Amino acid sequence: MQKPWLNEYQEGVPENIDLGDLQSLAQLLERSFEKFADRDAYESFDVRMTFADIDRHSRAFAAWLQGLGLQPGDRVAIMMPNLLQYPIALFGVLRAGLVAVNTNPLYTKRELKHQLNDSGAKVVVVLENFANVVDAVLAETSVEQVVVTNVGDLLGFPKGALINFVLKRVKKQVPPHGLTNYTRFKQVLADGAGKPFEKAQRELDDIAFLQYTGGTTGVAKGAMLTNRNMLSNVEQSYVWLTAVGIGDDVIITALPLYHVFALTANCLLYVKLGALNRLIANPRDMPAFVKALAKQPFTAITGVNTLFNGLLNTPGFDQVDFSHLKFTLGGGMAVQRAVAEHWKQVTGKPLIEAYGLTESSPAACINPTNLQDFNGAIGVPISSTECCIMDEDENMLDISEVGELCIRGPQVMKGYWQRPEATAETLTEDGWLKTGDMAKMDEQGYFYIVDRKKDMILVSGFNVYPNEIEDVIATHPDVLEVGAIGVPDEKSGELVKAVVVRKSDSLTSAQLRDYCREELTGYKVPKFIQFVDELPKTNVGKILRKDLREMYGDRNSD
Repeated sequence: MQKPWLNEYQEGVPENIDLGDLQSLAQLLERSFEKFADRDAYESFDVRMTFADIDRHSRAFAAWLQGLGLQPGDRVAIMMPNLLQYPIALFGVLRAGLVAVNTNPLYTKRELKHQLNDSGAKVVVVLENFANVVDAVLAETSVEQVVVTNVGDLLGFPKGALINFVLKRVKKQVPPHGLTNYTRFKQVLADGAGKPFEKAQRELDDIAFLQYTGGTTGVAKGAMLTNRNMLSNVEQSYVWLTAVGIGDDVIITALPLYHVFALTANCLLYVKLGALNRLIANPRDMPAFVKALAKQPFTAITGVNTLFNGLLNTPGFDQVDFSHLKFTLGGGMAVQRAVAEHWKQVTGKPLIEAYGLTESSPAACINPTNLQDFNGAIGVPISSTECCIMDEDENMLDISEVGELCIRGPQVMKGYWQRPEATAETLTEDGWLKTGDMAKMDEQGYFYIVDRKKDMILVSGFNVYPNEIEDVIATHPDVLEVGAIGVPDEKSGELVKAVVVRKSDSLTSAQLRDYCREELTGYKVPKFIQFVDELPKTNVGKILRKDLREMYGDRNSD
């Protein structure tokens, strides 16, 4: 196929990547630990750990896991925000030859139970703030061991103890739980330090992550991301970013590391670079976030449109030192022109838009890092990556024609965990990943998202699937029918709206929203609920979401 995008590559960016003799992420980690031992690797609450520290602790964690009798390929769920414990647990899992299952700590009982059972996780590592949810579902899962940690556990004395006391006793952010048979994170590290560790032999096509997503439709399923997938995407990102110069780098990591964007672009890439990740545990506290940014210069930041917009509208952000900033990378959702232009005005650097999805580890297209102004494109295919536009019969379309964006490359997932039918619907026989996004390509090889083919709703970079919302609301005894859609929002890109046919007029939107909060993570709870007499349907009774959006795609609410 023609690859006009190659002419847009910056000097030094190769057409194809080469993984050399690397066979696993564990090898990549261990080489960086040795090469950059004395450098700072991660920072949280102003406490830093070197690569040697991370090496020592993750080795202990891996040894402890092996001591449980876990076999290569067994799954371990990690359920915590951006803390020093996260990379230690993750790297320990990978070094032990196990499969990491990134788990949103804000999951409800229903969501967590599904993911733990679907993945078959045998161990879950959880921040105690969320241990009550694990406790509520544990007996109904395959989990055999629970590891519990607290925010301040690795921050030293007295800081760590003080933070733990304030969060638990003063702010009451650690709900009581009934877990009894669990091990403290610090105890795991202490025990593991005295245990033998055997390097696991893993191959490129072995699974490294079950990264959960709704895929193009339906219930959350695990994208099988192999060592090859993840190593390739790290290398693809590495060669792309060397164009801006790599040295004493510091990246701001505000997106949660359990999200595939930050997982690859921050957590793993910056280990390869031997650079520092400054972890932001709670980026929703914008004033505190801005204070953290102002403490010392940084060279890179990744985020979604809502995060950048929030920073720009927080007092003091325009006083932050941006003199060392090399690049800003936006993904996860569409970057808005107004936000991108405001970002450049304040920081002096352009906001570079990228595109990817869980099923491609995630990066597929990135704009050149020397881009000076926002262009509205998601960029060009990165090294070793092909993109094309297909019609519904999987025929490739010409330049400027709108169709489904499809991706092929070494970063494309192996398939969905234990879901061959869903895999066949998403991956073509010749290796193309069907994204469900409608797009077009221009003559230079830049791609532009036009619309979404799928019904998925995108809230601040997080996928929300109408089926899941509808399944929950439909269980309410006073609901007859429901349809869920996304409505435009300046801050979040989209918000969830539920259009409901009631059995009883006594049901209120407030009652229904409270009901949803019991079953759905906050960003999935409908912000707008509208009661109607009937829903648009096909002649066989299927709800027409397209008509639903046309009729009720506004912010009206009862």
